Parts: sequence; C-alpha cells; structure tokens
Amino acid sequence: MKRVLSILFFLFISIISWSQSTKNWHWKDYEKDSVHGISLQKAYQLLASYAIQPSPIIVAVIDGGIDTNHIELKNILWTNPAEIPNNHIDDDHNGYVDDIHGWNFLGGKDGRNIDKADAEKTRIYHQYKNQFENKVVDTLSMNKLQKKQYTIWQEVAKDMEFSDQEAANLQYITMAMNALKKIGATIIKDMGDSNFSANKLAPYQPMGRMALEAKAAFLRTVNILGIDKEISFPEIINDLKEYIEGKERLANAKQTMLSTIREDIIKDDYANFSDRYYGNNDITGPNARHGTHVGGLVASLPDSSWQVNKWYPLLKIMTIRAVPDGDEYDKDIALGIRYAVDNGAKIINMSFGKSYSPQQIWVDSAIRYAAEKDVLIVHSAGNEFYNLDQKNVFPNPYSSSLNDSAKNILTVAASSDITVGESMLTDFSNYGPKVVDVLSPGNKIYSTLPGTNNHGLLSGTSMASPIISNIAAIIRSYFPQLTALQVKDILIKSVWQPADKNLRYSIPQREVSKKLDEIAKAGGIVNAANAIQLAKAMAAITPAKSNKKKRSTN
Repeated sequence: MKRVLSILFFLFISIISWSQSTKNWHWKDYEKDSVHGISLQKAYQLLASYAIQPSPIIVAVIDGGIDTNHIELKNILWTNPAEIPNNHIDDDHNGYVDDIHGWNFLGGKDGRNIDKADAEKTRIYHQYKNQFENKVVDTLSMNKLQKKQYTIWQEVAKDMEFSDQEAANLQYITMAMNALKKIGATIIKDMGDSNFSANKLAPYQPMGRMALEAKAAFLRTVNILGIDKEISFPEIINDLKEYIEGKERLANAKQTMLSTIREDIIKDDYANFSDRYYGNNDITGPNARHGTHVGGLVASLPDSSWQVNKWYPLLKIMTIRAVPDGDEYDKDIALGIRYAVDNGAKIINMSFGKSYSPQQIWVDSAIRYAAEKDVLIVHSAGNEFYNLDQKNVFPNPYSSSLNDSAKNILTVAASSDITVGESMLTDFSNYGPKVVDVLSPGNKIYSTLPGTNNHGLLSGTSMASPIISNIAAIIRSYFPQLTALQVKDILIKSVWQPADKNLRYSIPQREVSKKLDEIAKAGGIVNAANAIQLAKAMAAITPAKSNKKKRSTN
C-alpha cells in the first residue's frame, strides 16, 4: 500500500514552506555543495567570463497550460509579432485567431475548454468494442490493418481489467481519506491551523484527549500511506480525492460510455488530420498547475543573490495547451509540435506520455518535421518505473510506421539526492539506456505554481525534462551556430558521472540498485557548467549560420 501511494504523490507534491538550503537543490554543484544538482550557478559564472552576448531563443512548452498572470512568467511569454491582440482576426493568416502567446488545442471556439479526458486505452477499447467483444473473430480473413486493430484491442481489454487487489486498494484508500477528514477536523479545531502538515503537527501539544488521539492517528496514517510529511492537510485530501476519482474511472471504464466532451467542445473531425484549425487562445485553461511548474523550470529564473541576471539567456516561452487531465490526443500533440516549429521555437519541452498511441504516425511525422527545421525535443521518460528498452511509452524516438528513429529527441529520466530523498535515484522514473539519454533532477523540485506569486514543489520526470530544456536554451542562446543534434550530443557527453562507474545506487522502496548507465545512455546527470564548456569548445570549430530572416521573439 505504501508503494501505491508513493507513486501517486510524486506528481502532486507541492510545498510552500521549504528551507532555503534545499529549496533549489537542483541548481547546486556536487564539487562545491556535495549535492547532485546541475551546477547552474557555475554555468552562469562561466558565461560571465566569456564576454559573449546571448541571442533570442524560443522554447515551446506543450503541456496543460501556463498561468499567464504569474509575476515571474508573464514577462517572458513569447508574443506573436504578427498578431494584433484581441481583434478577433487571424492577422498572420496561420489559421489560429488571436494566438498571442501560443495556442490551446483543447479549447472550443465558444471559449470552453477540455479539462479531463479519457485514457487512450479506454478510447481504443470502446472504439472497437462492438466489433470484437463476444464475437467469433477469424484473424485469417483479416487484412494487416484489421489484425493490428484486433491485437491492440485485445491488449487494452486485458489492461483495463480491474483486479480484486486494485479494488481492495481503492477501498482502503477511500476509507483512509474519510478517516483523515474526520481526524483533520478535530486537529484543526484544537490547533487553529487548517493548513497543518505532519511536520507542523509533530511538535504540537494538543489540549485535550480527543485531539491527542487525532494527532497520533494522523501521523500514523501519513506514515503508513507514505505521504510526504511537508504536504498540507488540504492538499493531502485533494490529492487522495483525485487519486480515488481516477481509479474509480478506471474501474468503471469498460461499462461506462466514452465521454463526448471533444465532440461537444472542440467539434473537429478528429480522424481528419487536415481539419487542424480548431481550439482557442486560452493558453492557461482550467488547470494550469503542471504546466505552470514546468514553465518556471524552463525559465529557471536565477537567484538574485548570484548577481548574474544580466547573463540570463534571451528566452521566451511559447505555450501550447494540448495535455488534459487524462491522456493527450495524438492529433493535438502533432499539431502542437508543428505550431511550435512554424512559429520559431528551437526547443520543445514535452512532459507527458502514454502507453498507447493509435495515431502514432501523426506525432512521428511532426517530430521529424521538427528535425528538418533544426528543433530539439526534450521529452520526459515517464513515471511508472518501466524499463523503456522493453516497454513502449509514447511518444518515443522509434517509429514503427516510418521504420526509423528520430535523432532530435532527448529522453530524460529523473534523479534525486539524499538531501531530499533516500538515494540519488528515484523510485518512479522510467529507465532504459537504449531509449533514455540522460538523468536530470526530478524529486521535490521548486518552481512556479498558479497564482500571482505562488511557488511549490512537484516531483516527476515532468520536472527533470524542463530543467534540461533550460540548459539547452542557454546553449542555443549563447552559441546559436550549434545545431539541435549538436546540443543533444553536448548534453549527453557533458554529464556528471561518479568516479567509479560501477557504483550502484539504491532505488527507494524497490529493493534493487542500479548503475547509472543502466538508467540512461549517458550514465550520468546533466551538468550545465560542463555543457557550457563543451558548447564553447564545439562552437569554436563550428561555422556561424547564415543570417536568414527570423521571426521576432517579442
């Protein structure tokens, strides 16, 4: 049970109060601080010594939306120079009206938005249910496409089975949540703090016997469920509620009809890829928590105490909303990639993934279109502790339809440190050196959250990926002659590695240990300072690009 909940919370941990020494641990330097960070301060100090000026760079964030009112993000949003704001006219004739800071492929022309979407396996199951369920299927009479459809349907039908163990786990967690609600109410009444956490509660001395028993019960339950002791009571209840709702949807997915929310809101012909001019310009959407956190990491605004703000790259964030709560749609992702490329992004951060991709060819073609236009795609490996050398998660570099591998994708696993976790490795990150390229910090990462000036912690490979996107942006800003493939090569070759490459690191709660080269091809953690040094050396022997007319990054 503890294992189940620890998987749940890596995506939802958000802590507002955090000690200054560990708040931005992922920026630290191992030699100086004995922390497995990315040496960001050292990288900026190197840039300050090089006497070179940055060039404009656009990083596209394909995610669930970014809070455009956040004080640290609103001034670095990409602005479309060819579009007049809010005149309801497609001034640049690209098919997207008033796309000022990006585009929302999950919106309708009436301003409504998709928030939650079905899992892809649920969509596949119901698409072919009437065709295959309880039918005598003659595979010998099927053509190649029909056989593929039947094979995938059998896979998802098996994958959607909700086991007795899963049902028992769901019942247990539901009971735990209901108990915590009652316990919490007693503690709040006695303590007078509705935002208490286990760490705040531990030293508190309750006034009465009921409160004393409630305190003991709360601390015991949090420990059993593996909940981080810094998470506030309201967030614990909210996260448990979301987890339960998600599991209940899966439990009933076979019997429940598919949601018609896309047909109702977006109204596109989904099967027709040429029907691409849908959506709206609401790039924040109804739930921008994940995307806002990712956007802040892409920006990685430097600590003012470093006195290096003037060395910050001329970075702008283009926001593309295409990832709902649930599985993303292949069409939206493919169009989002193409939109980013056509509007000048040189790096695309993609912190999402799923186990099934029925229109994989659309996404694969878009990724290769990005490669043709010299665009680097930084993609999170995923959080299921899968070996990606053995199990597919999409998108990924290899295309079964095109029978090749895209070279412009950098796949990122999540690392940690003993200052914030039990080991240098995490117990959730997917791995596999044939697919995963590098490790990057992804445990308890501090960044922006929705709200005018809100911040907090989240964990996951979703956080590891934008940390690398920021380093890639620095390289492409200061050394614009380098290509996407050169930047990828630099990031892989410049990683921090242990002196003893055979050293094994424990994986918390997994009762297993791994060498870093069993996690990722590079066998190490991305290092900004090393990358800057290697980029400078490579740029010195790389001819400057010709001055072609580029779109503005205003």
